[in-house]
Amino acid sequence: MAEKSSEYSARHLSVLEGLEAVRKRPGMYIGSTDRRGLMHCVWEIIDNAVDEALEGHCDTIEVVLHPDHSVSVSDNGRGIPVDEVPGLGLSGVEVVFTKLHAGGKFGGDSYASSGGLHGVGASVVNALSARLDVEVDRGGKTYAMAFRRGEPGAFDDSKALSPNAPFTPFTHAREIEVVGKAKRGKTGTRVRFWHDFQIFPPSETFSWTGLTDRARQTAFLVPGLTIIARDERGDEAVSETFHFEGGLVDYVDFLAPDKAQSETWHIQGTGTYQEVVQQLNGEGHLRPVEVERTCEVEVALRWGTGFDTQLRSFVNIIATPKGGTHVQGFELALTKVLRKQVEKQARKLKVTAKDGRVERDDALAGLTAVVTVRIPEPQFEGQTKEVLGTAPVKAIVSKVVSSWMDEKFSSSKRVDKQECHIVLEKVVGEMKARVSARLHKEISRRKNALETSTLPAKLSDCRSNEVESSELFIVEGDSALGTAKAARSSEFQALFPIRGKILNVQKASTADMLSNAECASIIQVIGAGSGRTFDLSMARYGKVILMTDADVDGAHIRTLLLTLFFRYMRPLVEAGRVYAAVPPLHRIEVPGRGKKGKELIYTYSEEELHTILADLKRKGRNYKEPIQRYKGLGEMDADQLAETTMDPHSRTLRRVTLADEYALREAEETFELLMGSVVAPRRDFIVEGASELDREKIDA
Repeated sequence: MAEKSSEYSARHLSVLEGLEAVRKRPGMYIGSTDRRGLMHCVWEIIDNAVDEALEGHCDTIEVVLHPDHSVSVSDNGRGIPVDEVPGLGLSGVEVVFTKLHAGGKFGGDSYASSGGLHGVGASVVNALSARLDVEVDRGGKTYAMAFRRGEPGAFDDSKALSPNAPFTPFTHAREIEVVGKAKRGKTGTRVRFWHDFQIFPPSETFSWTGLTDRARQTAFLVPGLTIIARDERGDEAVSETFHFEGGLVDYVDFLAPDKAQSETWHIQGTGTYQEVVQQLNGEGHLRPVEVERTCEVEVALRWGTGFDTQLRSFVNIIATPKGGTHVQGFELALTKVLRKQVEKQARKLKVTAKDGRVERDDALAGLTAVVTVRIPEPQFEGQTKEVLGTAPVKAIVSKVVSSWMDEKFSSSKRVDKQECHIVLEKVVGEMKARVSARLHKEISRRKNALETSTLPAKLSDCRSNEVESSELFIVEGDSALGTAKAARSSEFQALFPIRGKILNVQKASTADMLSNAECASIIQVIGAGSGRTFDLSMARYGKVILMTDADVDGAHIRTLLLTLFFRYMRPLVEAGRVYAAVPPLHRIEVPGRGKKGKELIYTYSEEELHTILADLKRKGRNYKEPIQRYKGLGEMDADQLAETTMDPHSRTLRRVTLADEYALREAEETFELLMGSVVAPRRDFIVEGASELDREKIDA
């Protein structure tokens, strides 16, 4: 192997000019060269159009995914300038699409706040495109220019519009070509580009779902803007139009995955800060200048019944998925205000010193919020703009949010007082749940003989340490517990009895749920925590089986238990580890024939009973009268309970699952209807279904 030279001098350095640097290191500008980076190119062009809408010059944007691997974005804004840029001898269009760090967003005169700030978006897309066409309507004329991998020139489209068409590069500066007339007063820009397969893998395509999600998001953030998205790649074109007038309030309601516990709060405010920036002087040189910036803050938020946090943040409508100083300011203010209010109302909220203090996660639990700021020339960490780095924004957002929330919590209006109390109760409940989860963390796995005293005394645990094969039966009543103890396999089946109907947690607060002995014991036995702190991997049993009587009260108890699991241990339901036992209703004893012993037949509904009896009668077989009707699990013998309800080889179980997001929303609505605090919809539901009730099925 040849020895490498250790010489390193100036001749080893490479200088990448212009767009060559973008093609050499595309990830630096668009994050990656997979679908995410491909869609980022689309966002760069769309965001330039949205900037026109933010300034009030554009109200319609259309995005089309074409079948030839290209995408086009058109708007009715002012149009990219087509006149010559002083000192460069190039048209504005050519400068925007070929020169890095060029654009109309550096001086602050054309755009008060914008998403395109580094002046590299359009030129980066051009550099990474096999072909890019741009058309501009201005002054009654339509101007056009084409580029191949960033180089301006002309395509021969006589045969087909394609990036592979014959291309002639311009050898010297040329004025932008006039290709037609535009209607009087019509202005706008149309950009169409084909991504370069030398940069992006041919297997990567534009995402229709990603496009519609982004279009919907932008339409929420810019009220009054219409965005039309169309996909022409399939057999039939698909089109969606997005237009919203409600702004962030509507966006929060759209994002929220659960039922609201508070109204959507809308916070607005402004603040100023000083910043030293580099500005071009009259001679075209950069000079440091101290300027005063104005930061506009707008926040919409509300708390829901769930525990997941939906927090979206934006700077000049550009999403910042990794947050930044504006999110830091929001979270700081939220935590600070709620902590102060909880400490102030500690006695009313039943908070003691052992409960600790409100932390960030307690405040964010169940929160859906959108945080936006508009500032000139924000400082992002990288061209992908995922994190805002402008430091003064943190203090401004914090002050705006704190002032508004302090006023809200000190309001003398009855409605505001009730709403604020509900929010504080939820936050306190989360705080107590977090503290409780930490205290019980050591109880999360199977206990040895020395530790069993930490679990509820009435738990009849199993011997097996294998979580996957173990089962926890939650049994209704002590009478059923006695029979179940004799019927179970103590190797892998555990029993936990409850006394009648537990607390309806759909109506109760988290604090009330945690203080309820039955609910707290169930959470402790399962050992995985509750709510936001629930950890599925810490659950002590592979299956949780609700075993209640086959009557109205049993169904009610089962519903209350399911409400507890859905509200506070939802991952257990989503994983399909919650079941409902199916005990029989009837036992038919059929005398044997000849040497055969008697036959026992169990039925699980009135319809099944009548069908079996009719079949026995048709076959000329007798059965013992009266037929045994089980009114509760305690009426069964141990062998009968084992055979019908507990033995894995012969029992029937109903698995409770959430198949998809639609099922989740439907479950949310159903639990709120049946178990919620609002009575009127439940009454209407009962009245509407009364005609379907069979009076003979009522076991009175």
